[in-house]
Formats: sequence, structure tokens, C-alpha cells
Amino acid sequence: MNTPLSAPSRIVIASRESRLAMWQAQHVQARLQALYPEAAIEILGMTTKGDQILDRPLSQIGGKGLFIKELEVAMQEGRADLAVHSLKDVPMEMPDGFSLAAIATRENPCDAFVSNRFEGLEALPAGAVVGTSSLRREAILRARFPHLKIEALRGNLDTRLRKLDEGQYDAIILAAAGLIRLGLKERIRAVLTPEQSLPAPGQGALGIEILAGRADVAAWISPLHDVATAHCVRSERAFSRALGGSCQVPLGGYALLEAGKLWLRGFVASPDGKQMISDELAGEPENDETLGRQLADRLRERGADALLACLAGR
Repeated sequence: MNTPLSAPSRIVIASRESRLAMWQAQHVQARLQALYPEAAIEILGMTTKGDQILDRPLSQIGGKGLFIKELEVAMQEGRADLAVHSLKDVPMEMPDGFSLAAIATRENPCDAFVSNRFEGLEALPAGAVVGTSSLRREAILRARFPHLKIEALRGNLDTRLRKLDEGQYDAIILAAAGLIRLGLKERIRAVLTPEQSLPAPGQGALGIEILAGRADVAAWISPLHDVATAHCVRSERAFSRALGGSCQVPLGGYALLEAGKLWLRGFVASPDGKQMISDELAGEPENDETLGRQLADRLRERGADALLACLAGR
């Protein structure tokens, strides 16, 4: 392997301090260390506002940006060179001065059903309590299983599992990727297919954020970029962005490459699941963001604007 002439002597990775966030940072750290064995690759652990406020749903306290602001400040102040994020937690509009410079290979993008007593959603009796932190998951559950009781579930992955084990919930829905990455695959009772629960845009993928002007850092991390994953995620995020996707909008978007084509599915719904508008499109991978915008237009033609207006007025 040819080492770039501008190989780094030191790289600092900003990360939240939750166990999953640190796994993600350490994963990138190991890959960078393999690329640059002479460099000091360090992790700067931080607690974000999103980690501190646990008594209210994200949709009520400001959304996904609460998990990345402190990491961005660290980059602005020169204390860190990059930040590693779960892409589903990254706002669809990047703040001025920042760039998603690399998207790493995706883990399983699906939702996971986790329960100590039941094998799957279909086995839950009427009135069973299901925990989720996502309006997207809540809308899907209310549409498919109106007899269940859906309650908010906040906290890091370990906290959510502890609440389940304490009996506060009969089941919880989590991202399969996080459980797999932390060696907790055995906690998954059922992986929900995209047909059962369409994933969130970017779910299962890691994004590496840098200051937009740091061409040196962009070059250092370029070997970590996975082109196929990036096409899928860019399409999903463009779809969500075109519909004003945020924690306040129950929205799913999932793309995959199949036989050389990029296939994108998406939906927007009311939180109670009574209204759900969905569609799908296929196109060339190189037109990933255009495909996302086109699918959003298709949903608007079918009434998404009225649904979004209702959500904005809640």
C-alpha cells in the first residue's frame, strides 16, 4: 500500500461516550491505525446535550442535532479532526462549514424486535407495551398493530435493554446494527424486514464528519469511504431532506443496489399510523440524490404535502 506523502502524525476523533458511539469511534480508529501505523490515532470522548436529556422524546427537545453539536464545536476549536456518527442520527441538512466526507460500509440496516417473553410482534397480546424512541417506528406499529400500547423509550442502548429487563416494556424496537456491533446479537428475537418496518435513512451506516475546509483530513479518511453504501445513503437522505425529514416527521427511507440499479423505497406517515403514503423508484446509482428527490415528488403528488402541513401544525 502506498502511504500518502501527507500521512498524518496525529488524528483526533470526537465521539459521544455511549458504549455504541465509542465502538463506532474505535472501529474507525482501528481502520485509520492500520492505514497510518506511525500516527497517533486518539479518541476525544464527550457527552452531548442529547445524551443528557432523557425524560422527553427527541422530537420535543430539538432533534438529532443535539447529538452532534458538541462534537462539531470540538472540531471548530481544533480539539478534534473528525467525528464519527451513526448516520441516522445526523441531521439531513449539514451545518455550514461541515461535510460528511466519508461513509463507511453499512451494517444490517433493519429494525430489531427485542423481548424476553415474545417471539415477534405478531405474538404480542392486546395492551402489550412496546418501547421505541422513533416516530417512524411508532407510526408503523400503530398502523399494523393498533391493539398495542406504544410508549417512549430514551437512553443509550444499554439503558434501553435494562428498562426492558426490568419489566417496564414487553418488547422494544431497536436498530439491529447497534446490537450486532456491541456483540448483543443474541438479544434479537426477530429482525424486521424492510417490508415489515422500513428503516430510517442512513440506518446501519457510519458517517465521518469533518470541517469543510480540511482537505487533509478528507484525504486521510478517503480509503474508509464505501461507494455502494454512499449511493444508498445519499438517496435516502435526499428523499428525507426533500420532505423536511427530522425527528418530528414519521418517515422511512431505504435504498439498496440490486443488479446494478439503485432501488429506493420511502414513506411518510401520521404519528398514529392512520395515514401513510409510500412509493418506490429505481434508477442509476450515479443519480442517487436525484432519485431521492424524485421519490419525494411522487409522495407529494399523492398527498404528502397536506400530511406534512398537519405535522408542522401539531
